[in-house]
Amino acid sequence: MPRKIVLIRHGDDPPDDRVTTFALGKGFDPVFVRPFKGEPLGLPDDDVAGSVVFGGPFNVYDEEIHPFLHDEADWIRACMDRQIPLLGLCQGAQQIARVLGAHVGAPDSGLHEFGYYPIAPTPAGQDFLPETLYMTQSHFHTFAIPEGAVHLASSPLYPNQAFRVGTSTFGFQFHPECTIEGFRRWQASDWAAYGKPGAQTRAEQDALMMAHDARQAEWFYGFLERLFGTPQ
Repeated sequence: MPRKIVLIRHGDDPPDDRVTTFALGKGFDPVFVRPFKGEPLGLPDDDVAGSVVFGGPFNVYDEEIHPFLHDEADWIRACMDRQIPLLGLCQGAQQIARVLGAHVGAPDSGLHEFGYYPIAPTPAGQDFLPETLYMTQSHFHTFAIPEGAVHLASSPLYPNQAFRVGTSTFGFQFHPECTIEGFRRWQASDWAAYGKPGAQTRAEQDALMMAHDARQAEWFYGFLERLFGTPQ
């Protein structure tokens, strides 16, 4: 089985996320590519066991401002065509949705999700998410569910939280890859959405983080193993 998992990043955070931890722990070779910095992406070859398109600050519809988004769209299409396991996280999920022709942008509500919010399975998502779980969030855009995709999960503020296309492509609006250490960096960032409608206070975030992060991690590691398997 191929061992390389290509991780498309949109920032310079240290590689302490749960995707990287999973890949290293299971014997995969995590390959980091940052097209926004001009790093070449190309197209997936036979050595690619899977790919994750991470979140970031870029509007996915601004391809003419950020031409690297065209390269990432080509990568997404190639992964889907070859049925290479693919996961999009936040911006990455919005990119997959856009490639599939779905609308992406800020909702009319103007609400933000910044903190830890309950995510519930849809009737079609019971096998994907067996119970309501609190998941890490940081966004104010959303995606429509692409035509032909399966709507898997929702939240009270943002009904479209996860979808599946075929058997091997998933998009999550939420951030289960984000560790406590990673979210602490977000809390201290200059873009933290405190005071925005829908955003939680730091005290609320801290309490929910301590109560729910471990269960989020347990679920996500199980999901990654189901999606990517184990290299031989």
